[in-house]
Amino acid sequence: MSTLFTLFLEFFKTGLFAIGGGLATIPFLSEMATKYPWFSQETLSDMIAIAESTPGPIGVNMATYAGYTAQGIIGGIVATAGLITPAYIITVIVAKIFEKFKNSTLVQNAFYGLRPAVAGLISAAAWSLFKMTAFDAKIAEVFKNFSAVNLKTLLEYIDFKVLALFAIFTFVFLKFKKIHPILLIAIGALCGIVFKMA
Repeated sequence: MSTLFTLFLEFFKTGLFAIGGGLATIPFLSEMATKYPWFSQETLSDMIAIAESTPGPIGVNMATYAGYTAQGIIGGIVATAGLITPAYIITVIVAKIFEKFKNSTLVQNAFYGLRPAVAGLISAAAWSLFKMTAFDAKIAEVFKNFSAVNLKTLLEYIDFKVLALFAIFTFVFLKFKKIHPILLIAIGALCGIVFKMA
């Protein structure tokens, strides 16, 4: 199977099943990072930070990056096309039939079931992102031998600076809701530079 076809297929599957937007693509992208050499978990973590602080959805940015890494400009185009094609097809189909079936009990019930599924996908994505950020990448290896895990071992792999920043930013954002998210992102980037250089 050619790399271009694999890129298209993997990102097509991601685009088809990542219901709920950019964050919902993270579990799929994380799985790709373990299966293919296109990008690593660390790169994914960095790309999420970049995608969240710049224009453009995470999935599209990652598809373009992974495709470019694997097969240059053509790879970037193919991977991005793979990701957005399902959304295009589904939108066209839904637009054609929604008007006809929008009052259908079956359709209403389907949307009722989709909402918690989307919330679950986004929650899983948030947890994946939190693990990538707050814990050392080697922690996965530690948990493979779960019987050997103890509190001391676990504490060695926790990034307490990140946890402190997370707590501070969460508190500040919840307490002072009028603070613009862009300001928080800029402060977070500055803190990252300072902590990494320290």
